[in-house]
Amino acid sequence: MTDVATPPAGPAQRLTQAERRDRSERELLEATLRLVSEQGVSAATFDAIGREAGYSRGLVTQRFGSKDGLIRALIAHLHDWQGEALDQGRIAAMDGLTALCAFVHLHCDTLDEHDEAKAYYMLLSAAVADRLDTRAAFADSHEIERVLIRAFIERGQASGDIRAEADADAMALMTGCALMGIRMQNLIDPDTDIAPIRDALVASLRARLAPET
Repeated sequence: MTDVATPPAGPAQRLTQAERRDRSERELLEATLRLVSEQGVSAATFDAIGREAGYSRGLVTQRFGSKDGLIRALIAHLHDWQGEALDQGRIAAMDGLTALCAFVHLHCDTLDEHDEAKAYYMLLSAAVADRLDTRAAFADSHEIERVLIRAFIERGQASGDIRAEADADAMALMTGCALMGIRMQNLIDPDTDIAPIRDALVASLRARLAPET
């Protein structure tokens, strides 16, 4: 067998300015999530975030402008993460009721796997408790979730696998509130067995929404 020399690696491709900006913003957001998840909301100062990500405090200010800007960027990041998880789970191909139940499973089965969701609810709790201006950002986020859940229900009503008379808006809000409660319970007591709570919620949704046979 003839040995073939491996050609020397070429110079590393330089990132564009836009790519460098995207990377630094992503690393700052990930650093924020780690700090909040591991040390609490008060630990996530702009100085600490910059150090954790390997950048300066000035870059954090430059990228996000204010704490509200940072929170909104984090929320957008988390919605992107959720969208990718829904795509991987092929939720769009499911009927409405199956998609709704799969959405509940996604939320409950990732409680201990991702800093993202843990940090989100820690930040939410602080915003409510301290009456921070960032409450508006969380209100906007929850409206996005309500609309998403309502779309599952309306899809099921259109295809006939969810009762036509069901109040899609009320059921969407109820489901979102239930998931929020499960998340908060997990923060308060991480040893809580979530599986039976998840299963009870899914059973309740099926009982309320599935057409009578």
